[in-house]
Amino acid sequence: VQLQASGGGLVQAGDSLRLSCSASGLTFSSYAVAWFRRAPGKERGFVAAISHSGSSYSADSVEGRFSISRDNDRNTVYLQMNNLKPEDTAVYYCAADRTRVYGPPLTRIRYDHWGQGTLVTVSS
Repeated sequence: VQLQASGGGLVQAGDSLRLSCSASGLTFSSYAVAWFRRAPGKERGFVAAISHSGSSYSADSVEGRFSISRDNDRNTVYLQMNNLKPEDTAVYYCAADRTRVYGPPLTRIRYDHWGQGTLVTVSS
């Protein structure tokens, strides 16, 4: 199983970015996929997740600005990030797990597979 996160970059506050998480080596439609991030000097934190059936859940800090979606035909999950803020600066990781849970429990499960991360830097 491989997860490839991409789409990060350097943007200004208020800009948008779309991250992609491309998966291979798994039955993608059976997996929940989540995005986490690690800001400089902080622990890794949950950002958003989408269940195998397409139900999404986001952290309060990004609710209304970020949205997660999936394209099972492309084995890809997207994280659309709008109105970016300097505090969104972090390395973003995607993770996948073959779980049937949805909603808040997606923040707490132990994901089996992780991507390598993509850096998002938001300047003020």
